[in-house]
Amino acid sequence: MSTQLLTYIFVGLSFALYIGIAVWSRASSTKDFYVAGGGVHPLANGMATAADWMSAASFISMAGIISFMGRDGSVYLLGWTGGYVLLALLLAPYLRKFGRFTIPDFIGERYYSQTARLVAVVCLIFVSFTYVAGQMRGVGIVFSRFLEVDVSTGVMIGMAVVFMYAVLGGMKGITYTQVAQYCVLIFAYMVPAIYISLMITDNPIPQFGFGATVNDGSQLSVLQKLDAVLLDLGFSPYTEGSKSTTDVFAITAALMFGTAGLPHVLVRFFTVPKVSDARLSAGYALIFIAILYTTAPAVASFARLNLINTVHETPYAEAPPWFSQWEDTGLIAWQDKNADGLMQYGAGAAMTPTKPNFNDERGAHGERLVSNASTKHANEVYIDRDIIVLANPEIAGLPGWVIALVAAGGVAAALSTAAGLLLVISSAISHDLLKQTFMPHITERQELLFARLAAAVAVCVAGLFGIYPPAFVAQVVAFAFGLAAASLFPALLLGIFCHWITREGAIAGMLSGLVFTFGYIVYFKFMMPHLNTADYWLFGISPEGIGSLGMLLNLGVSTLVSRFTNPPPPSVQSMIQRIRVPRAD
Repeated sequence: MSTQLLTYIFVGLSFALYIGIAVWSRASSTKDFYVAGGGVHPLANGMATAADWMSAASFISMAGIISFMGRDGSVYLLGWTGGYVLLALLLAPYLRKFGRFTIPDFIGERYYSQTARLVAVVCLIFVSFTYVAGQMRGVGIVFSRFLEVDVSTGVMIGMAVVFMYAVLGGMKGITYTQVAQYCVLIFAYMVPAIYISLMITDNPIPQFGFGATVNDGSQLSVLQKLDAVLLDLGFSPYTEGSKSTTDVFAITAALMFGTAGLPHVLVRFFTVPKVSDARLSAGYALIFIAILYTTAPAVASFARLNLINTVHETPYAEAPPWFSQWEDTGLIAWQDKNADGLMQYGAGAAMTPTKPNFNDERGAHGERLVSNASTKHANEVYIDRDIIVLANPEIAGLPGWVIALVAAGGVAAALSTAAGLLLVISSAISHDLLKQTFMPHITERQELLFARLAAAVAVCVAGLFGIYPPAFVAQVVAFAFGLAAASLFPALLLGIFCHWITREGAIAGMLSGLVFTFGYIVYFKFMMPHLNTADYWLFGISPEGIGSLGMLLNLGVSTLVSRFTNPPPPSVQSMIQRIRVPRAD
């Protein structure tokens, strides 16, 4: 059976499973739609939370980031996993004790202000839409390679599937669908990792293979071998970082606090029966996430070694079939600069700008010609970091069923996060904007209808962003964590642990943190990109890490303004004391 047919079968069966679960668990009330009825077992919720969190960025891009950045890429592992420790200790049990539907619900009631609720909704929608656009684009890219359709068609297929289980099932359908998606994506990630670990180190456990000796007779460990190979090609050593300690700390902090402030993750802790279950869910989620995250460094290293061994100094005419197939997606390209027919891979940009601009013509060796090849460097091969996980089984020569499994896993990762984000957006619109603010007299049946309509509209908007991505989307997705850290996380933390923080303080803090972080990112990434260097950054902190400073600004402004405004009403202070007693389930 061909790899293509296997891919259709694997992806088709996974879609049938997701839609079947949605029909079986469809929502019949607003409580079902928003929080899955509040009766999800903590083990299932932990698995669903892991799937909700492990997006296309985690499944497709994270190993690629580590593969090409080396030690500097570890900030993503530290930040994203560390955020769950903060969730378990600081937020999850208390938000569950609060016992409502959404994060703006908590902020609106804790800060006794509709304005605070609206500010929270704006922050939530902005962060969620920037994040979900990347997920839909990721679905399109996976389909464009493995199902041999164009990106737009792939996005539309993804929209149709998400529409079925998000709009019909709500949080109830999404929760049990995400349990299935976690099983698919973790199996798809681990199977090729185990195969390749055995091939390179004779050790079947990738985490142990990462520190083992390469079985090529060199007596070098995987990292020593990779350092030596990269140095020979003109790259910096894999185990040495180029970022300053200050910037590494700031990026890690922004990712940690941003993770703890992401709305689609926080809302999962409203779905369990008891406060103790919320903390238990966070613990299970951390274990399920750690399976993939501890494997990612091994996958990154193995794939980089395999890629170099396969590509460097190989005649294009003898290149494996996967190379030309990936050329069609624009994620890899070759330009024969010295006319020797060999693919020369080394340090330096192969293309200018980074993304290759293909012509319709073919070169003397059958390669797709690019019109923006760089003349500054001898490197002839452009490799997008997103190729690392998706092409890894093909590069290693694994069986077709493993390649098909990775395709199903990539789609599952993107769809699981997209569904969670779309539900958060729809609940913010139907519950916080309509029911709680502009249309307080609507019935539960009407609210459920508006929730489904809002989810449908959100799916369509997200799909449009995936098909026609604005220039900023691909970049801004990476900064969603910083924006969440600078806006939502401090308001939640102070709302739980500081009974004297006032509505004026919270509103001023959220706005100042959001405006500062957003302005810093826009200035260096879009207005003045030529100044985006450590020489011009504030305290040497890059735009990727500025959310940590935005968070400190938010905390400072909230505290200062609260000292000069009237204290919260006694009823609010009593509510804070109540949610701080997690034993009273």
